[in-house]
Amino acid sequence: MTEPSHAVFLSYASQDAQAAQRICEALRAAGIEVWFDKSELRGGEAWDRCIRQQIRDCALFVPVISQNTHERLEGYFRREWRLAIERAGDMAEIRAFIVPVVIDGTREQDPAVPEKFHELQWARLAGGETPPAFVERVKRLLSPEPSTRSPASGPAREHAPASAPSKRLVPVAAAGVGAVALLVVVGFFGLERLRGSKPNVQGESIAVLPLTNESGDEKQQYFSDGISEDLITALGQFPGLKVIGRTSSFRFRNSKEDSRSIGAQLGVAYLLEGSVRRSGDVVRVTAELINTEDGSAQWSEHYDRAYRDLFALQDEITRAVAGALRTKLLPGEHAAAQSERPPSGSLEAYNAFLQGQFYESRDTEADDRKAIEYLTQATDLDPHYALAWSLLSRMWTHLAAQFLEAAPAQEAYAKGRAAADRAISLSPDLANAHVAQGVVLQYADLDWRGAEAEFRRASELAPNDGYAKFYLGNLLAAFGKVEQAIELTREALATEPLRDRWHNWLATYFLGLNRLDEAERATRRALELQPGAASYHVFLAMIEVKRGHAEPALAAAQQEPDKNWQDIAIAFARQIGGDRSAADAALKTLIDKQAGAAAYQIAQVYALRNDAEETFAWLDRAWSNRDPGILYLHYDPFILRYKDDPRFVAYARKVGLPVPGDASRKVN
Repeated sequence: MTEPSHAVFLSYASQDAQAAQRICEALRAAGIEVWFDKSELRGGEAWDRCIRQQIRDCALFVPVISQNTHERLEGYFRREWRLAIERAGDMAEIRAFIVPVVIDGTREQDPAVPEKFHELQWARLAGGETPPAFVERVKRLLSPEPSTRSPASGPAREHAPASAPSKRLVPVAAAGVGAVALLVVVGFFGLERLRGSKPNVQGESIAVLPLTNESGDEKQQYFSDGISEDLITALGQFPGLKVIGRTSSFRFRNSKEDSRSIGAQLGVAYLLEGSVRRSGDVVRVTAELINTEDGSAQWSEHYDRAYRDLFALQDEITRAVAGALRTKLLPGEHAAAQSERPPSGSLEAYNAFLQGQFYESRDTEADDRKAIEYLTQATDLDPHYALAWSLLSRMWTHLAAQFLEAAPAQEAYAKGRAAADRAISLSPDLANAHVAQGVVLQYADLDWRGAEAEFRRASELAPNDGYAKFYLGNLLAAFGKVEQAIELTREALATEPLRDRWHNWLATYFLGLNRLDEAERATRRALELQPGAASYHVFLAMIEVKRGHAEPALAAAQQEPDKNWQDIAIAFARQIGGDRSAADAALKTLIDKQAGAAAYQIAQVYALRNDAEETFAWLDRAWSNRDPGILYLHYDPFILRYKDDPRFVAYARKVGLPVPGDASRKVN
């Protein structure tokens, strides 16, 4: 043996021998000594003494965790784990000793591992495949140089390999999580060292993956999310830096994908990942910047900060970062980020906002209502919280437009309008408030011009805001400028590439242009991202109807999870089959059940049946009901068959939509 204190001890269940062998070979290839017992028959006093001695002498103890260890409630490896934990109990917190490695999809909440392991960050090495980044971490932990880092209770602060980042999320207690996020930004000056260090076809671009929280309180998950959210906001202040939005980057929570795959899906050159832990009066933060091309760690750091008024500390650090980076990344003054903190500094209000934001992106009626519940809590706790009022308004409007019958919808629209008015009055320069106001005007009031003004104002206030771009594009599509809508939606998706709802809207634009293959790809992408979302299968059914494929259309319709939307989809699909009685029955079912809420969709079905009289009768009823489906008029794949009918022109003028060749309705 060389130096015993530099050895790594691998502990594993016998069923995982091959995976452990791969880890062993990767470490040994790098010159690292590994104690790796391959005995088929373990036991005997001499053998037992040897193993105990090795665990006492090794520098790092690596338990290999898997479904096999989960299922085996007895085994010698459990004795090894216990001996390692006993030894760790005698070590100073600054000493890194136990480095858990999981080789499959076993969750870090696995009750079949010792509680000590739950306190540590797990590395994920699928099947034992060991990337260079993990080997380098082990080398650093084995380095005889004294650590200059803050105490870190073992290797919990050493992140999983960049090729397979661990995303365990057990959020921090009710701390000023927004403040902690900016601690990480202090280290982001490392980015300027990357300029010129690597050819970057994606430009300066980064995604912040959900920071793991190691406080041990799962009920506080949204605080950990909040740290990541504020970090995204802070990084978004840097000119020329593309920062992926929350919805897309958070989809990789607990992901087993490697950094190259995540980077390719998000279209970024770098990932920022890290963890947070509160211990007494100290908050500990780690961060690491990963190159997505090769999975290498470009920069990493640990921070310990006092747990006091962390919002105030956030301000201090933001100023420090701006001063440190201005000469490199901040040429001249930059626009201040629109803060997501409640004006009162209430951590409870902030937590409620974050939980509402989580449910906002899930696109089901139940999730909309959960979002409304939490956002209402946020505004109750801080009545001056303009951002919470803005999101609350959008959620009421979305609930009304997507899921409610006419009368309940009007009540929900009224609540959305009141919330938007409150947001604007509290913060006239908040882009999100103008987006919310525009959404109410567009969907509740069908005030297209007023909505356009609000979305353009939001874009002026926040030129890179994805929501402002998306909603402006959505309105321009209603004005018949579908190509512009596609362009703006793609720009919005550049910052939120995994936003399922936007992909589905992109599909509607393609469908209106009869670009059916592109429409199908966009809708299927939306379904990949959110399989349970309402209405997406409706558009798959419409695509197949346009193709004249009766059976695939019906199959898609029957997969629609929302019952009301399923009735709509089936009504479409049945019209192109050979069974006219089934077609009539499906339409009758739709009229009997949803005449109030789905007047526009009923008009579409009649257009598909080539019944002009009923089509325009139901369009008039949609206008009387203030049905937001009217915004489809200029890119509707069924109604447009009547675009040359004088009634179509008259109807467009009546509802306030532009008419081609009508100068009075010209859209900028």
